[in-house]
Amino acid sequence: MEKNRLEKQIDFILEADKEKNIFRQTHLTGNGRRENDAEHAWHMAMMVYLLKEYANEEIDVAKAMFMALIHDIVEIDAGDTYAYDEKGHETKKMREDVAAERIFSLLPEDQGEELKSLFQEYEATETPEARFVRAMDNFQPLLLNNSNNGRDWKEHEIGKKQVMNRHIHTKLGSNIIWECTEKIIEENVRNGNLKDN
Repeated sequence: MEKNRLEKQIDFILEADKEKNIFRQTHLTGNGRRENDAEHAWHMAMMVYLLKEYANEEIDVAKAMFMALIHDIVEIDAGDTYAYDEKGHETKKMREDVAAERIFSLLPEDQGEELKSLFQEYEATETPEARFVRAMDNFQPLLLNNSNNGRDWKEHEIGKKQVMNRHIHTKLGSNIIWECTEKIIEENVRNGNLKDN
């Protein structure tokens, strides 16, 4: 017997709860445990609202916040790919596309298509909302790494060039956040938290 609309929505809600079990490389402020994807998404959504005045373009804040909340939900199946894992990035898109099909198909068709479209919009980084959310996706772990004296960068022997390349999209979303990012990176190079390459 086919599930009704509410049953499908509840299935998705419970599936989304699994995002709390996907742990990232980034540690919580104050050298705490590693953060999970749900915490990362929540933190980003808060940042979208608080830092909206720094977006390069006018954005639909509610849309951008929801985009932040669902942008990593595919990692329930695909797993987290560390920002500086070149090998993992070779298959990341394929793994995440397959995951998006399965996870969003749990919802009623209209909502599934809406969320999948929002996820794809984020990935394409072509709209003001996607550009700003991408900037927040870069800025959030940078702030945590900075608050932890570069702990994760040092553990993975990350260099300045890698971090600068990672933040290529930040400037597209916010020139002001980009300027702040550059200062934080330079400070961490001076402090020996990032290799100067």
